[in-house]
Amino acid sequence: MRKTKRVTISDIAALAGVSKATASLVLNGRGKELRVAKETRERVLSLAREHHYQPSIHARLLRDDRSHTLGLVVPEITNHGFAVFSHALENLCREAGLQLLIACTDENAGQESVVVDNLVARQVDGLIVASSMLNDSDYRKLSEQLPVVLFDRYMSETQLPLVLTDSITPTAELVERLARASAEEIYFLGGQPRLSPTKDRLEGFRQGLARAGVELRPEWIVHGNYHPSSGYEMFAALCARLGRPPKAIFTAACGLLEGVLRYMSQHQLLTRDIHIASFDDHYLYDSLSLAIDTVAQDVPRLAQECFALVTAMIAGEEPAHPQTVLPATLRFRAGKAR
Repeated sequence: MRKTKRVTISDIAALAGVSKATASLVLNGRGKELRVAKETRERVLSLAREHHYQPSIHARLLRDDRSHTLGLVVPEITNHGFAVFSHALENLCREAGLQLLIACTDENAGQESVVVDNLVARQVDGLIVASSMLNDSDYRKLSEQLPVVLFDRYMSETQLPLVLTDSITPTAELVERLARASAEEIYFLGGQPRLSPTKDRLEGFRQGLARAGVELRPEWIVHGNYHPSSGYEMFAALCARLGRPPKAIFTAACGLLEGVLRYMSQHQLLTRDIHIASFDDHYLYDSLSLAIDTVAQDVPRLAQECFALVTAMIAGEEPAHPQTVLPATLRFRAGKAR
């Protein structure tokens, strides 16, 4: 099998019949400035294009002591919210001439440590992390070496730079509206109870019920994880326990609702009168016959705030607002009849 060989600056110099130093000047954009003949410059550049020459990133690292890369750590790249965030952040990086490296943890703290170590070993200039860890001690230590920005999730009382969406206030407003329409029973389907998004969205759920004058029953709270399969299993178990579908549910994330809708579709429940609300929005909800009210995060802005924060820190600037909480908006699809 033929072994491929990367084209080097020495190869281009040999093909052009010039010294490596001359080829380097031309390829680094300094040929005209240092009086390399126009014909020579054009020959070198033409050969570089013909042979798809790309300068070594390692040489660039040695030259300016930066990798021009950012590391992004997320629990699950297939999650709609994290996928949209990753796409928005990658666009921002590309426009700024940076490379984004993405690693997934599968909600596993041990795996998170491994992928973070791998990104640090690749000399990323900064990290943006949606962490599954219970405390920030590892990241506080790491922040002494490079900028670390947390997003979407936080550890209690952390002082690390942080960007997230307010979960409590909009969830309370949405659940209050849901409770006034279906006060008999409203189930909360959430992710891992130890994670801050679950805690905050459950607190919003409690506050919303209280505002509507509805007493929370312990059996209304059901926890799983944030995978769609968990939403499917929790809803299936709930239907089995009740002997019927619940009258109203609030799902704590888009992935959980995906699993619920899959179960409902398989069991011909999409036409049933079930009141559904969820944290996180998805454009496909506008196409469903089933009306779903949601809390919508401004994910592109979330990415923009994280990017601005980490790049400012990389540049040596002290962030004016190291911890930012963004507002969410409510999307009502069920109409004013509720």
